Amino acid sequence: MTATSCTGILDKEPIGILDAGSFFKTEKDALQAINAAYQPLMFNNANKNFYWAFGVLASDEAVVGGDGSRPGLTEIDFMTHTLRTEELNDFWKLQYKGINQCNTVLDRVPAIEMDAALKERILGEAHFLRAFYYFQLTQVFGEVPLYTKVTAPQDLKIAKNPVSEIYNVIFEDCDYAAVYLPVSYVSSQAGRATRGAALALAAKTALYAKDYNTVLTYVSKVKELGIYSLMPDYQDNFRKNTQNNAESVWEIQHTNLELGVGNSLNQYWASKKIPNGYGFCEVTPEYAAQFETGDPRRKFTVASNNEDYFGYIYKNSYSSTKFSPRKYLQADSTTTQKADGDINVTNIRYAEVLLWEAEALAELGRLSEALEPLEQVRARARQQADDPSTALPKVESNNKIEVIEAIRHERNVELGFEMHRFFDLVRWGIAENKIVGFQKNKNEVFPLPQVELDLNPKLSQNVNY
Repeated sequence: MTATSCTGILDKEPIGILDAGSFFKTEKDALQAINAAYQPLMFNNANKNFYWAFGVLASDEAVVGGDGSRPGLTEIDFMTHTLRTEELNDFWKLQYKGINQCNTVLDRVPAIEMDAALKERILGEAHFLRAFYYFQLTQVFGEVPLYTKVTAPQDLKIAKNPVSEIYNVIFEDCDYAAVYLPVSYVSSQAGRATRGAALALAAKTALYAKDYNTVLTYVSKVKELGIYSLMPDYQDNFRKNTQNNAESVWEIQHTNLELGVGNSLNQYWASKKIPNGYGFCEVTPEYAAQFETGDPRRKFTVASNNEDYFGYIYKNSYSSTKFSPRKYLQADSTTTQKADGDINVTNIRYAEVLLWEAEALAELGRLSEALEPLEQVRARARQQADDPSTALPKVESNNKIEVIEAIRHERNVELGFEMHRFFDLVRWGIAENKIVGFQKNKNEVFPLPQVELDLNPKLSQNVNY
């Protein structure tokens, strides 16, 4: 029976396959394809997008809590991650999934007969998204293989490219996108890549490349669009009904209308004392202490004893550190599923753009100019303080080291838990002084996943892993 029932099953021709050549025929096909390129951005359970673990848990902002069911998060927190840490493999695959989809769009959509302006926009979106995925890969892994076109399986085995080469492609993609993307969309299309997002990503890339004059060039272009400003209320950047606002430059969309497309941070970061909370991210006391006296951003960012906590009263026992994050969390009454929150992830806010400008100016020695965008950010926070006359005094200094330190401090408190901190400490060259267990000349990047090394013999592991 075995011989007769199994013969030939595996060598039959596949049926019912819709390949790229037969799919990309209409305008609707093009829209579906570019929409699919956004899917890897989401922090949903299906994606297993643990970018937040690299930006937050690996830094001095937080420690891992939870129940130990995700050992990889503990490894990332304690700097004991290895090339077999699951979260690294998941993240690698997710980014290249996005890149492959973008390359497919760029390869196939030009041949479709469709509205010319829409075609240009779709291609601009694909260029931007590819740049974004590559930027995140360089943050986490450093050098990675660079694919800029649809590649046959037998040609995928290539060596890593230098980060500088990847940055060049990011700049090219962002410049292309900035030409063809609109400045804004109607509300039903919110979340699509915009011209401002492309210019801002280029500015951020230049900041990481320490090309400060180029940072200023791109920041100037962002400001010239004339559509971005700081929201009077800091919390409006993290509320369900005030998202995609004037401060939002690049915001990753989530919804709880259907299980699987919502923001799972609402579950992962919520205290275990809350029904269905996982508590995998607990604020360090050292981070909570970074806020100046009277800075209202502390209570907007960090939950502390006896404060309201999404319908509960927070207690010290809610976390092993006595503090929990607030951003990207919401009350259970506003969601249908705990893991399906609809608070968007604010990847780039205008406040950060201003702080890039301040940092670039300070690094160039233009200190009085650097203090101006710094003051804009502090002034917004000051106005929400209980006593604006005494809180967050204006920074005044003509000492370069002092000004740079003030800007770094401001990034820390303004952008807390927005997944920047670890990467900031690395690019500033001070991670070993701030992160317990951090090994210089090793932990600046994470190891390439073992499975990728097995699949591609031309890959080389990062140094000291």
